[in-house]
Amino acid sequence: MKSLKQNLYQIYFGSHSSMARWRWGLIAVDVILLLFFILTTFMDHAPWLIVTDYIIGVVLLIDWLARLWVTRDRIAFLTRPIAMVDLAVVLSLFAVTIAENFIFLRVLRTLRLLRSYHVLKELRDTLPFFKRHEQIIFSATNLLVFIFVVSAGVYALQVRVNTEINNYIDALYFTITTLTTTGFGDITMEGQTGRLLAVVIMIVGVSLFLRLIQSIFRPNKVNYDCPDCGLARHDHDAVHCKHCGRILKIRTEGIE
Repeated sequence: MKSLKQNLYQIYFGSHSSMARWRWGLIAVDVILLLFFILTTFMDHAPWLIVTDYIIGVVLLIDWLARLWVTRDRIAFLTRPIAMVDLAVVLSLFAVTIAENFIFLRVLRTLRLLRSYHVLKELRDTLPFFKRHEQIIFSATNLLVFIFVVSAGVYALQVRVNTEINNYIDALYFTITTLTTTGFGDITMEGQTGRLLAVVIMIVGVSLFLRLIQSIFRPNKVNYDCPDCGLARHDHDAVHCKHCGRILKIRTEGIE
């Protein structure tokens, strides 16, 4: 058992190249599952889909329990928001008859894996492109996850009460038109809960959406190592290092 635990620890937290491939595989599985979850919103909840949900739930539960077993600080693991979300996802898969509309919470697993320190380390070491554009890639990833999660909330709360939202694509369409302030008006929220959700999206979501868009097309920070103190991230228009005050020579495209 001790040897098995050590092997599992290396799989989840080791730095060997083969372990990096394992984590890349987990990311690929999450992407495939996400596409599967979206496509199944167009289908009736047939028995084979329920069985598939159970199988996926068992696999994800084993993965969750394995990470809990090998982690060195289990209390910290259990109190992490992402770990709790993962567990909620697993429970939703085993309770498809009462929680089927919340299955899209599983999209958060993609964010957890992409935020993994070891995956980031491997990406920095093996992909120069990722290292150069790390901030933009993360901002784009956060934007996509944000849109998927908001759409999941719209779908989960409206699919049973709103005849205009019949699948996840309808919810995604409403979310995009609201976040971009286009507002065609062909889909509206039903009931007090739906209207409150629309208010939250318009007040909170739009500001976050615009902030993420800005961070993609105009990152707040640039990577430039200060020769004196080594501070690596600075404002794109910085003249002096905020840490030591040295004059910086960050290349820019000029004043707009």
